[in-house]
Amino acid sequence: MSFCVIIPARLASTRLPNKPLADIAGLPMVVRVARQAQRSSAARVVVAADHPAIIQACHDHGVESVLTRQDHPSGSDRLAEACAQLSLHDEEVVVNVQGDEPLIDPALIDACARTLQEHSACVMSTAAHPLESESDWLDPNVVKVVLDRQGHALYFSRSPLPAWRDRRAGQPLADAPSPVLRHIGLYAYRVHFLRRFPTLQSSPLEHAEMLEQLRVLWHGHRIAVHVCDQIPAGGVDTPQDLDRVRAFMASRS
Repeated sequence: MSFCVIIPARLASTRLPNKPLADIAGLPMVVRVARQAQRSSAARVVVAADHPAIIQACHDHGVESVLTRQDHPSGSDRLAEACAQLSLHDEEVVVNVQGDEPLIDPALIDACARTLQEHSACVMSTAAHPLESESDWLDPNVVKVVLDRQGHALYFSRSPLPAWRDRRAGQPLADAPSPVLRHIGLYAYRVHFLRRFPTLQSSPLEHAEMLEQLRVLWHGHRIAVHVCDQIPAGGVDTPQDLDRVRAFMASRS
């Protein structure tokens, strides 16, 4: 299995300024993410940054990086530019690891890449895990996904999915006729599709749900989904998240 990890990193953040450079146990967050990705089977790990300060931090710690434009509307667009700069071939597989996931499991990265390689009809792959909490199932901030029998995504939604019409009061989600799955924001792409993705017309469903992956389904492409057993460690979106990760790293030292 051969694939490349690209980590999009953007300096601007409304909730946590300079997030990629936030110190976690003596290393900038983006370097922590890269170190985790380097523990996967990836042949190459590259940070795609929008600011020279991130490039310098990567250089200082021996992490490969490329400087991309600051005006990209999404991480996928930033990845597409990075692929061009790195002269990656059309059939190569790239895994998009978010720059705010310093606790990402290397085995999950491998599984996402392997899933795409095993599903030749798909242009992308992602991951999910079973939901047990009803509050999460009802929470619009928790993205759900339903699959077909081949393990391909049928739809992603912020609404409870699937809608379990005949559920009895208090019946556990594990009893649902179709698995109740939470989407994990980790993606693998075939490079030829990643180059094409920024040119695809955005879809009404994408705007309604505010979920970029719905553009892929709307245009008739397939996304393979790896279902893992364990809930992955959370990323860093807020100062409270950063405190949690710092405390976790401190407990391990």
